[in-house]
Amino acid sequence: MPLPRLGTRSVRVGTAPAVFVVLAVVLAVTLPAASSGGPGHHRAADTKPARNVVEVSPSHCGRGWTRPEPGLQTFDLHNSSDGAAEVYLEDPDSQSVYGEVEGIGPGTTRRLTVRLGRGTYAFKCVPDDADAVTGPRVRIASGRRGPGAAPVTEHDLIPPALAYQKWVGHGLAEVVRLTERLQQAVDRGDLSAARSAWLPAHLQYERLGAAYDAFGDVDAQINGTDAGLPGGVHDKAFTGFHRVEYGLWHGESAASLRRPAAALVKAVSTLRDSWSQTRMDPAQLGLRAHEILENTLQFELTGRTDYGSGSNLATARANLDGTREVLSRLRPLLTTRYAGLADLDHAVDRAQNWLDGFRHGGHWTRLDRLTRAQREQTDSVLGNLVERLASVATLCDPRRTA
Repeated sequence: MPLPRLGTRSVRVGTAPAVFVVLAVVLAVTLPAASSGGPGHHRAADTKPARNVVEVSPSHCGRGWTRPEPGLQTFDLHNSSDGAAEVYLEDPDSQSVYGEVEGIGPGTTRRLTVRLGRGTYAFKCVPDDADAVTGPRVRIASGRRGPGAAPVTEHDLIPPALAYQKWVGHGLAEVVRLTERLQQAVDRGDLSAARSAWLPAHLQYERLGAAYDAFGDVDAQINGTDAGLPGGVHDKAFTGFHRVEYGLWHGESAASLRRPAAALVKAVSTLRDSWSQTRMDPAQLGLRAHEILENTLQFELTGRTDYGSGSNLATARANLDGTREVLSRLRPLLTTRYAGLADLDHAVDRAQNWLDGFRHGGHWTRLDRLTRAQREQTDSVLGNLVERLASVATLCDPRRTA
Protein backbone atom coordinates (compact mmCIF):
# COMPACT_ATOMS: atom_id res chain seq x y z
CA MET A 1 0.00 0.00 0.00
CA PRO A 2 1.43 3.42 -0.90
CA LEU A 3 2.16 5.37 2.23
CA PRO A 4 1.52 9.02 3.05
CA ARG A 5 4.37 11.46 3.34
CA LEU A 6 6.26 10.29 6.38
CA GLY A 7 7.67 12.50 9.07
CA THR A 8 10.61 11.47 11.19
CA ARG A 9 11.32 10.54 14.70
CA SER A 10 14.00 13.04 15.49
CA VAL A 11 16.59 10.74 17.01
CA ARG A 12 16.28 7.70 14.85
CA VAL A 13 15.52 8.38 11.24
CA GLY A 14 16.56 10.83 8.61
CA THR A 15 14.24 12.75 6.35
CA ALA A 16 12.01 10.38 4.41
CA PRO A 17 11.23 11.08 0.75
CA ALA A 18 7.86 12.57 -0.08
CA VAL A 19 5.45 10.05 -1.59
CA PHE A 20 2.24 11.08 -3.28
CA VAL A 21 -0.90 9.84 -1.58
CA VAL A 22 -3.64 7.91 -3.32
CA LEU A 23 -6.68 7.98 -1.07
CA ALA A 24 -8.34 5.49 -3.38
CA VAL A 25 -6.06 2.82 -1.92
CA VAL A 26 -7.62 3.38 1.49
CA LEU A 27 -11.14 3.30 0.15
CA ALA A 28 -10.67 0.43 -2.27
CA VAL A 29 -10.16 -1.95 0.65
CA THR A 30 -13.82 -1.54 1.50
CA LEU A 31 -15.37 -0.89 -1.90
CA PRO A 32 -17.54 -3.71 -3.29
CA ALA A 33 -16.87 -4.70 -6.85
CA ALA A 34 -19.14 -2.32 -8.76
CA SER A 35 -21.35 -3.66 -11.52
CA SER A 36 -23.54 -2.01 -14.14
CA GLY A 37 -26.48 -3.90 -12.76
CA GLY A 38 -27.73 -5.33 -16.07
CA PRO A 39 -27.58 -8.90 -17.33
CA GLY A 40 -24.54 -9.94 -19.26
CA HIS A 41 -22.25 -7.38 -17.68
CA HIS A 42 -19.09 -8.38 -15.85
CA ARG A 43 -17.95 -7.18 -12.48
CA ALA A 44 -15.58 -4.22 -12.73
CA ALA A 45 -12.80 -6.27 -11.16
CA ASP A 46 -12.94 -8.58 -14.18
CA THR A 47 -12.70 -5.87 -16.85
CA LYS A 48 -9.87 -3.70 -18.07
CA PRO A 49 -10.03 -0.28 -16.39
CA ALA A 50 -11.39 2.56 -18.49
CA ARG A 51 -8.61 5.08 -19.24
CA ASN A 52 -9.06 8.84 -19.21
CA VAL A 53 -6.51 11.61 -19.63
CA VAL A 54 -7.61 14.44 -17.34
CA GLU A 55 -6.14 17.94 -17.36
CA VAL A 56 -4.93 19.56 -14.16
CA SER A 57 -4.89 23.34 -14.44
CA PRO A 58 -6.75 26.35 -13.01
CA SER A 59 -8.46 27.03 -16.34
CA HIS A 60 -9.32 23.49 -17.43
CA CYS A 61 -9.48 21.42 -14.25
CA GLY A 62 -11.03 18.01 -14.91
CA ARG A 63 -11.29 18.40 -18.67
CA GLY A 64 -10.95 15.11 -20.53
CA TRP A 65 -13.18 12.79 -18.54
CA THR A 66 -15.44 11.77 -21.39
CA ARG A 67 -16.29 8.19 -20.47
CA PRO A 68 -18.01 8.20 -17.05
CA GLU A 69 -18.46 4.47 -16.50
CA PRO A 70 -19.11 2.44 -13.33
CA GLY A 71 -16.41 0.18 -12.00
CA LEU A 72 -12.67 0.49 -12.15
CA GLN A 73 -11.52 3.80 -13.65
CA THR A 74 -7.95 4.84 -14.39
CA PHE A 75 -7.16 8.54 -14.76
CA ASP A 76 -3.90 9.92 -16.15
CA LEU A 77 -3.77 13.30 -14.43
CA HIS A 78 -1.67 15.68 -16.51
CA ASN A 79 -0.59 18.97 -14.98
CA SER A 80 -0.55 21.48 -17.84
CA SER A 81 0.05 24.46 -15.56
CA ASP A 82 3.37 26.01 -14.52
CA GLY A 83 3.10 25.09 -10.83
CA ALA A 84 2.68 21.98 -8.68
CA ALA A 85 -0.81 20.90 -7.65
CA GLU A 86 -2.74 18.18 -5.89
CA VAL A 87 -5.98 16.73 -7.17
CA TYR A 88 -9.05 15.30 -5.45
CA LEU A 89 -11.78 13.25 -7.07
CA GLU A 90 -14.79 14.14 -4.95
CA ASP A 91 -18.53 14.39 -4.64
CA PRO A 92 -18.93 18.12 -5.36
CA ASP A 93 -21.92 18.41 -3.03
CA SER A 94 -20.66 16.61 0.09
CA GLN A 95 -16.94 17.07 -0.76
CA SER A 96 -16.36 13.43 0.15
CA VAL A 97 -13.06 12.39 -1.43
CA TYR A 98 -12.80 9.19 -3.50
CA GLY A 99 -9.28 9.59 -4.80
CA GLU A 100 -6.34 11.91 -4.37
CA VAL A 101 -2.92 12.50 -5.85
CA GLU A 102 -0.42 14.92 -4.31
CA GLY A 103 2.62 16.63 -5.72
CA ILE A 104 1.89 16.62 -9.46
CA GLY A 105 4.67 18.76 -10.87
CA PRO A 106 4.22 21.06 -13.87
CA GLY A 107 4.24 19.13 -17.14
CA THR A 108 4.06 15.75 -15.40
CA THR A 109 1.43 13.03 -15.28
CA ARG A 110 0.32 10.86 -12.35
CA ARG A 111 -2.05 7.95 -12.43
CA LEU A 112 -5.10 7.44 -10.23
CA THR A 113 -7.11 4.20 -10.24
CA VAL A 114 -10.39 4.04 -8.31
CA ARG A 115 -13.72 2.20 -8.30
CA LEU A 116 -16.79 4.36 -8.87
CA GLY A 117 -20.54 3.76 -8.85
CA ARG A 118 -23.81 5.64 -9.07
CA GLY A 119 -23.36 9.29 -8.15
CA THR A 120 -21.94 12.65 -9.15
CA TYR A 121 -18.20 13.33 -9.22
CA ALA A 122 -15.85 16.16 -10.06
CA PHE A 123 -12.13 16.74 -9.99
CA LYS A 124 -10.87 19.48 -7.70
CA CYS A 125 -7.49 20.96 -8.63
CA VAL A 126 -5.60 22.55 -5.75
CA PRO A 127 -2.55 24.53 -6.93
CA ASP A 128 0.13 25.20 -4.36
CA ASP A 129 -0.23 28.98 -4.55
CA ALA A 130 -3.76 29.59 -5.79
CA ASP A 131 -7.38 28.93 -4.94
CA ALA A 132 -8.88 25.51 -5.52
CA VAL A 133 -10.83 25.00 -8.75
CA THR A 134 -13.58 22.43 -9.21
CA GLY A 135 -14.02 20.92 -12.66
CA PRO A 136 -17.20 19.88 -14.45
CA ARG A 137 -19.61 17.49 -12.79
CA VAL A 138 -19.75 13.97 -14.16
CA ARG A 139 -22.70 11.69 -13.49
CA ILE A 140 -22.49 7.90 -13.31
CA ALA A 141 -25.93 6.34 -13.59
CA SER A 142 -25.33 2.81 -12.34
CA GLY A 143 -23.22 0.68 -10.04
CA ARG A 144 -22.95 0.59 -6.30
CA ARG A 145 -21.30 3.65 -4.87
CA GLY A 146 -18.62 2.89 -2.33
CA PRO A 147 -17.67 4.98 0.71
CA GLY A 148 -15.94 8.30 0.32
CA ALA A 149 -14.03 10.15 3.01
CA ALA A 150 -15.08 13.60 4.09
CA PRO A 151 -12.00 15.82 4.12
CA VAL A 152 -10.36 16.50 7.47
CA THR A 153 -9.30 20.10 8.04
CA GLU A 154 -6.73 21.46 10.45
CA HIS A 155 -9.61 22.92 12.44
CA ASP A 156 -11.03 19.40 12.90
CA LEU A 157 -7.71 18.24 14.33
CA ILE A 158 -7.26 20.99 16.92
CA PRO A 159 -9.48 19.44 19.67
CA PRO A 160 -7.87 15.96 19.49
CA ALA A 161 -4.40 17.52 19.35
CA LEU A 162 -5.07 19.63 22.45
CA ALA A 163 -6.46 16.61 24.31
CA TYR A 164 -3.43 14.53 23.35
CA GLN A 165 -1.03 17.29 24.35
CA LYS A 166 -2.63 17.47 27.79
CA TRP A 167 -2.24 13.70 28.16
CA VAL A 168 1.44 13.98 27.20
CA GLY A 169 1.93 16.56 29.96
CA HIS A 170 0.70 14.08 32.56
CA GLY A 171 2.88 11.40 31.00
CA LEU A 172 5.98 13.56 31.25
CA ALA A 173 5.35 14.15 34.94
CA GLU A 174 5.34 10.37 35.40
CA VAL A 175 8.54 10.04 33.36
CA VAL A 176 10.25 12.48 35.71
CA ARG A 177 9.03 10.60 38.79
CA LEU A 178 10.28 7.27 37.44
CA THR A 179 13.66 8.59 36.26
CA GLU A 180 14.23 10.19 39.65
CA ARG A 181 13.68 6.75 41.18
CA LEU A 182 16.29 5.39 38.76
CA GLN A 183 18.74 8.13 39.69
CA GLN A 184 18.23 7.50 43.40
CA ALA A 185 19.10 3.84 42.97
CA VAL A 186 22.25 4.74 41.06
CA ASP A 187 23.24 7.37 43.65
CA ARG A 188 23.05 4.88 46.50
CA GLY A 189 25.02 2.31 44.53
CA ASP A 190 22.20 -0.22 44.20
CA LEU A 191 22.63 -1.27 40.58
CA SER A 192 20.18 -4.14 40.90
CA ALA A 193 17.46 -1.68 41.91
CA ALA A 194 18.60 0.67 39.15
CA ARG A 195 18.15 -2.05 36.54
CA SER A 196 14.66 -2.72 37.90
CA ALA A 197 13.85 1.02 37.80
CA TRP A 198 15.23 1.63 34.30
CA LEU A 199 12.58 -0.24 32.32
CA PRO A 200 9.42 1.38 33.79
CA ALA A 201 10.93 4.83 33.25
CA HIS A 202 11.94 4.09 29.70
CA LEU A 203 8.62 2.50 28.79
CA GLN A 204 6.72 5.50 30.10
CA TYR A 205 8.72 7.74 27.80
CA GLU A 206 8.19 5.39 24.85
CA ARG A 207 4.42 5.69 25.27
CA LEU A 208 4.65 9.36 24.31
CA GLY A 209 5.86 8.62 20.78
CA ALA A 210 3.48 10.86 18.86
CA ALA A 211 4.98 13.90 20.60
CA TYR A 212 8.66 13.19 19.83
CA ASP A 213 8.78 15.68 16.97
CA ALA A 214 7.45 18.41 19.25
CA PHE A 215 10.12 17.55 21.84
CA GLY A 216 12.77 18.89 19.49
CA ASP A 217 16.46 18.42 20.21
CA VAL A 218 15.87 17.34 23.79
CA ASP A 219 14.52 14.01 22.53
CA ALA A 220 18.03 13.12 21.34
CA GLN A 221 19.34 13.87 24.83
CA ILE A 222 16.69 11.66 26.40
CA ASN A 223 16.34 8.75 24.01
CA GLY A 224 19.16 9.03 21.51
CA THR A 225 21.38 6.20 20.34
CA ASP A 226 25.07 6.10 19.49
CA ALA A 227 24.33 6.02 15.76
CA GLY A 228 26.68 8.38 13.93
CA LEU A 229 28.78 9.19 16.99
CA PRO A 230 32.53 8.84 16.37
CA GLY A 231 33.11 7.21 19.75
CA GLY A 232 30.06 4.97 19.63
CA VAL A 233 28.78 4.00 23.07
CA HIS A 234 31.83 5.65 24.63
CA ASP A 235 31.22 9.00 22.98
CA LYS A 236 30.50 11.89 25.36
CA ALA A 237 27.48 12.85 23.24
CA PHE A 238 25.86 9.47 23.92
CA THR A 239 23.33 10.33 26.64
CA GLY A 240 19.91 9.49 27.99
CA PHE A 241 18.10 6.25 28.63
CA HIS A 242 20.25 4.16 26.34
CA ARG A 243 23.49 5.50 27.80
CA VAL A 244 22.33 4.48 31.27
CA GLU A 245 21.07 1.16 29.90
CA TYR A 246 24.45 0.39 28.39
CA GLY A 247 26.23 1.03 31.67
CA LEU A 248 23.77 -0.95 33.78
CA TRP A 249 24.04 -4.05 31.60
CA HIS A 250 27.74 -3.84 30.77
CA GLY A 251 29.27 -3.83 34.23
CA GLU A 252 29.88 -0.11 34.70
CA SER A 253 30.14 1.14 38.27
CA ALA A 254 27.52 3.19 40.03
CA ALA A 255 30.00 6.06 40.25
CA SER A 256 30.42 6.14 36.48
CA LEU A 257 26.63 6.21 35.98
CA ARG A 258 25.80 9.03 38.36
CA ARG A 259 26.50 11.75 35.82
CA PRO A 260 24.48 10.13 32.96
CA ALA A 261 21.58 9.42 35.32
CA ALA A 262 21.58 12.99 36.63
CA ALA A 263 21.72 14.36 33.07
CA LEU A 264 18.75 12.19 32.13
CA VAL A 265 16.67 13.50 35.03
CA LYS A 266 17.62 17.07 34.14
CA ALA A 267 16.60 16.56 30.51
CA VAL A 268 13.19 15.04 31.25
CA SER A 269 12.53 17.64 33.96
CA THR A 270 13.33 20.46 31.53
CA LEU A 271 10.99 18.94 28.97
CA ARG A 272 8.20 18.58 31.52
CA ASP A 273 8.59 22.15 32.71
CA SER A 274 8.53 23.61 29.19
CA TRP A 275 5.79 21.42 27.77
CA SER A 276 2.92 23.76 28.62
CA GLN A 277 4.49 26.36 26.31
CA THR A 278 4.86 23.90 23.42
CA ARG A 279 2.28 23.53 20.68
CA MET A 280 2.02 20.31 18.73
CA ASP A 281 1.12 20.59 15.07
CA PRO A 282 -2.45 19.23 14.80
CA ALA A 283 -1.84 18.30 11.17
CA GLN A 284 0.74 15.71 12.25
CA LEU A 285 -1.44 13.70 14.63
CA GLY A 286 -2.70 11.14 12.11
CA LEU A 287 0.78 10.70 10.67
CA ARG A 288 2.22 10.01 14.12
CA ALA A 289 -0.36 7.27 14.72
CA HIS A 290 1.25 5.43 11.83
CA GLU A 291 4.83 6.47 12.48
CA ILE A 292 5.07 5.14 16.05
CA LEU A 293 4.75 1.51 15.02
CA GLU A 294 6.59 1.99 11.75
CA ASN A 295 9.60 2.97 13.84
CA THR A 296 8.91 0.02 16.13
CA LEU A 297 9.34 -2.34 13.18
CA GLN A 298 12.45 -0.56 12.02
CA PHE A 299 14.25 -0.20 15.33
CA GLU A 300 12.75 -2.29 18.12
CA LEU A 301 11.99 -5.47 16.21
CA THR A 302 15.44 -5.42 14.61
CA GLY A 303 17.19 -5.03 17.98
CA ARG A 304 18.95 -1.85 16.88
CA THR A 305 18.05 -0.09 20.13
CA ASP A 306 19.04 -2.86 22.54
CA TYR A 307 21.95 -1.77 24.73
CA GLY A 308 21.83 -4.76 27.04
CA SER A 309 18.43 -4.82 28.73
CA GLY A 310 16.81 -7.08 26.12
CA SER A 311 13.62 -5.05 26.43
CA ASN A 312 12.75 -4.49 22.77
CA LEU A 313 9.49 -6.43 22.99
CA ALA A 314 8.49 -4.49 26.11
CA THR A 315 9.22 -1.28 24.21
CA ALA A 316 7.12 -2.47 21.27
CA ARG A 317 4.26 -3.04 23.72
CA ALA A 318 4.68 0.49 25.12
CA ASN A 319 4.68 1.87 21.57
CA LEU A 320 1.39 0.06 21.00
CA ASP A 321 -0.04 1.77 24.09
CA GLY A 322 1.07 5.09 22.62
CA THR A 323 -0.63 4.27 19.33
CA ARG A 324 -3.88 3.49 21.15
CA GLU A 325 -3.76 6.89 22.82
CA VAL A 326 -3.48 8.70 19.50
CA LEU A 327 -6.25 6.60 17.95
CA SER A 328 -8.55 7.31 20.89
CA ARG A 329 -8.22 11.04 20.17
CA LEU A 330 -8.81 10.57 16.44
CA ARG A 331 -11.71 8.14 16.78
CA PRO A 332 -14.50 10.77 16.40
CA LEU A 333 -13.01 11.70 13.01
CA LEU A 334 -12.34 8.13 11.91
CA THR A 335 -15.75 6.75 12.84
CA THR A 336 -17.42 8.52 9.93
CA ARG A 337 -14.52 8.22 7.51
CA TYR A 338 -12.77 4.87 7.88
CA ALA A 339 -14.87 1.87 6.94
CA GLY A 340 -12.04 -0.39 8.10
CA LEU A 341 -12.02 0.97 11.67
CA ALA A 342 -13.38 -2.23 13.20
CA ASP A 343 -10.68 -4.25 11.44
CA LEU A 344 -8.08 -1.78 12.69
CA ASP A 345 -9.32 -2.21 16.27
CA HIS A 346 -9.08 -5.98 15.84
CA ALA A 347 -5.52 -5.65 14.53
CA VAL A 348 -4.53 -3.52 17.52
CA ASP A 349 -6.03 -6.06 19.94
CA ARG A 350 -4.31 -8.91 18.13
CA ALA A 351 -0.94 -7.15 18.35
CA GLN A 352 -1.44 -6.50 22.05
CA ASN A 353 -2.36 -10.11 22.81
CA TRP A 354 0.59 -11.37 20.79
CA LEU A 355 3.13 -9.11 22.51
CA ASP A 356 1.67 -9.81 25.95
CA GLY A 357 2.51 -13.46 25.38
CA PHE A 358 6.19 -12.54 25.77
CA ARG A 359 5.72 -11.00 29.20
CA HIS A 360 6.40 -13.22 32.18
CA GLY A 361 5.61 -11.28 35.34
CA GLY A 362 8.10 -8.43 35.45
CA HIS A 363 10.30 -9.94 32.75
CA TRP A 364 10.07 -10.02 28.96
CA THR A 365 11.43 -12.50 26.47
CA ARG A 366 14.55 -11.17 24.80
CA LEU A 367 14.31 -10.59 21.09
CA ASP A 368 17.24 -12.92 20.42
CA ARG A 369 15.47 -15.75 22.29
CA LEU A 370 12.53 -15.86 19.90
CA THR A 371 12.26 -18.77 17.53
CA ARG A 372 12.30 -18.05 13.83
CA ALA A 373 8.55 -18.71 13.70
CA GLN A 374 7.95 -16.28 16.57
CA ARG A 375 10.05 -13.59 14.89
CA GLU A 376 8.20 -14.00 11.63
CA GLN A 377 4.81 -13.92 13.33
CA THR A 378 5.75 -10.82 15.35
CA ASP A 379 6.86 -9.04 12.19
CA SER A 380 3.66 -10.13 10.43
CA VAL A 381 1.29 -9.01 13.19
CA LEU A 382 2.95 -5.62 13.61
CA GLY A 383 3.46 -5.16 9.87
CA ASN A 384 -0.23 -5.73 9.19
CA LEU A 385 -1.11 -3.14 11.82
CA VAL A 386 1.34 -0.60 10.38
CA GLU A 387 -0.25 -1.03 6.96
CA ARG A 388 -3.70 -0.29 8.39
CA LEU A 389 -2.38 2.71 10.28
CA ALA A 390 -1.11 4.15 7.00
CA SER A 391 -4.78 4.57 6.10
CA VAL A 392 -5.31 6.58 9.29
CA ALA A 393 -2.45 8.88 8.30
CA THR A 394 -3.95 9.33 4.84
CA LEU A 395 -7.49 10.00 6.02
CA CYS A 396 -6.35 12.46 8.69
CA ASP A 397 -4.05 14.39 6.39
CA PRO A 398 -5.61 17.90 6.35
CA ARG A 399 -7.01 18.94 2.99
CA ARG A 400 -7.79 22.31 1.52
CA THR A 401 -11.45 22.74 0.74
CA ALA A 402 -11.15 26.12 -0.95
